[in-house]
Amino acid sequence: MGAGWSSEEERQPLLGPGLGPAAPGGAWRGRGEAAAAAAPGPGRVYGRRWLVLLLFSLLGFAQGLVWNTWGPIQNSARQAYGFSSWDIALLVLWGPIGFLPCFAFMWLLDKRGLRITVLLTSFLMVLGTGLRCIPISDLMLKRRLIHGGQLLNGLAGPTVMNAAPFLSTTWFSADERATATAIASMLSYLGGACAFLVGPLVVPAPNGTSPLLASETSRTHIKDLIETVLYAEFGVVCLLFSATLAYFPPRPPLPPSVAAASQRLSYRRSFCRLLSNMRFLMIALAYAIPLGVFAGWSGVLDLILTPVHVSQVDAGWIGFWSIVGGCVVGIGMARFADFIRGMLKLILLLLFSGATLSSTWFTLTCLNSITHLPLTTVTLYASCILLGVFLNSSIPIFFELFVETVYPVPEGITCGVVTFLSNMFMGVLLFFLTFYHTELSWFNWCLPGSCLLSLLLILCFRESYDRLYLDVVVSV
Repeated sequence: MGAGWSSEEERQPLLGPGLGPAAPGGAWRGRGEAAAAAAPGPGRVYGRRWLVLLLFSLLGFAQGLVWNTWGPIQNSARQAYGFSSWDIALLVLWGPIGFLPCFAFMWLLDKRGLRITVLLTSFLMVLGTGLRCIPISDLMLKRRLIHGGQLLNGLAGPTVMNAAPFLSTTWFSADERATATAIASMLSYLGGACAFLVGPLVVPAPNGTSPLLASETSRTHIKDLIETVLYAEFGVVCLLFSATLAYFPPRPPLPPSVAAASQRLSYRRSFCRLLSNMRFLMIALAYAIPLGVFAGWSGVLDLILTPVHVSQVDAGWIGFWSIVGGCVVGIGMARFADFIRGMLKLILLLLFSGATLSSTWFTLTCLNSITHLPLTTVTLYASCILLGVFLNSSIPIFFELFVETVYPVPEGITCGVVTFLSNMFMGVLLFFLTFYHTELSWFNWCLPGSCLLSLLLILCFRESYDRLYLDVVVSV
């Protein structure tokens, strides 16, 4: 099961002398000491695990929805609040900026557990969405409150993006982990996609006049509708915070698997292990580079498609369906990975082969004056949506492979490092594009180049399944 690629230290027994009963209060005797555990055997799962997964996934959905509030209605927001182009770009950048204290949240997750971290995350979202709703007539102060709210929501990103493998290991058995990781990690992206529907359906686009010439009645009407969206998002976040406060246990009474009850490395040793593991660094770059490029490319998709006469509305629908398709395919692929274990590398090779081909197809189609490929709405839709499906669906597969590769490093720390890299890469690209956005044809070539590089890195990567090996061998 890939054990040949593991070091002798990685394959040392991580459990104590036996599997004993749970400690008083349902806590395990283990995550930092000799492991706590369950009755002998593969472990026990509880029906409440689906409720925990639902609450966490909905929290991720809300965080993605709030993060992408302004992009789909940016023209209306300019008229209602006087936002500049820099303001709109910064509202999006607060997401990647929120990952700067990522490792503090991962330390909290490792030391204090899932409940405390999720409660803090949801509380930050309540504060952020609440700041945006404060009724103030001063537009300058209102814009600052909106920026502050987006920053607080961005600070919730490290938990909702990184904690999915931690949750799946803590609550789900070995044959459900990939599926749970996919659901928990994909819902955040789905929330961002739904913002393309919610905002434009509620908030009308301005009538084409400049903010200075627009009638006061029209501006007030648009502002009132935007605030309706803000109040609705605030209400949803408050409801989710109340639900997690009422019921979100840190762990089940008994662990679902041997891996869930095993010892993990300390916070400091985990970073040393990650930074010295060349296989991990290889697969981390294979994840961070193409997904960072794709995120930046998606943010300016309407500008990229303008020269080929695709409207902003069509560009929004392309982005929406690529994310929705990626979520559906990602969950399906993860379920397949649960049934056919030890195939994560093969799945990634297939997905990135498709991503390389579809991104090349899109790039060459945009150069139809040279390539003479048919440039139609159908070909643009198909190539963009396929690209989004292949890349977005790879995220939960990557997460599972990261954890398997560096086990017994805690899941939150592992995924925190890779998502930090990806978000910083995306943030740098978005910052660069705010100043150099007049000519974007070169950006199209970055997509097939990054996908091809990732494909080569995955091809050279030597997979191992140390966590799965522990579950299968020790459970038997």
